[in-house]
Amino acid sequence: MAFEAYIDGLQAVLERIKCEQGNNIQRAGRLVATALSAGGVIHTFGTGHSHLIADEAFFRAGGIAAVNPILDERLIFLKGVLESTRAERESGLALELIAREDVRADDAAIIISNSGRNAVPVEMALEMKARGVKVIAITNVEQSAVSTAHHASGKRLYELADVTIDNCVPTGDALISLPGMDSRVGPASTVAGAAVINSIILVAVSEVLQRGELAPVLPSANVEGVGEETLRDILRPYKGRIKYLDVDEFAANVHEKS
Repeated sequence: MAFEAYIDGLQAVLERIKCEQGNNIQRAGRLVATALSAGGVIHTFGTGHSHLIADEAFFRAGGIAAVNPILDERLIFLKGVLESTRAERESGLALELIAREDVRADDAAIIISNSGRNAVPVEMALEMKARGVKVIAITNVEQSAVSTAHHASGKRLYELADVTIDNCVPTGDALISLPGMDSRVGPASTVAGAAVINSIILVAVSEVLQRGELAPVLPSANVEGVGEETLRDILRPYKGRIKYLDVDEFAANVHEKS
């Protein structure tokens, strides 16, 4: 059955990541751990469906608190799907976005782009590096290597990152060929990207613990004994560094109701 072939294909992609990208995942995790030890945050960024991977690491049960997703409605379909495709090729947009953020040299960045060739993720990598930030790329190296760059530098994302992790999906992303269809179906990059970014975080947390330090891991808000105050206490050190934290608003609401 088609869905079984798809799941088999996903398992094959994940097995390739485990076997072929393990060293790069370890290197990326150590970069993240170094940032955490220095009090830095981890900026995540992706356009189109790659923004899902940037979001995956943010405020995630079993993930870390120190994640700042860089989001813009033009790049995540909220202004239209074709507008998003146009926007991710727009030179200068990444500079506009990073100017809104508190980016410091002790931070690390994870930039996700399946094609790795569009102007905005490439420019974001360049801007991060210009600020002294270590850049980790999650991308499709096979596809990107034979693709024309859309950035004036002529570079693709994998050529700029301090550590590049290949998501190991086929060119074009989809896995399954069906009779009567010219295009394949069953995209793989989101599943692969989620596995990679969570693996990086897992390595980073392990490294931080080995250093004898505390890791800012978030528990699930939906298990007994974990309330908003617990989450607020874990998130508070990153107030002002991460745009989407509302820890003070929660505290104010509790005070008003008491």
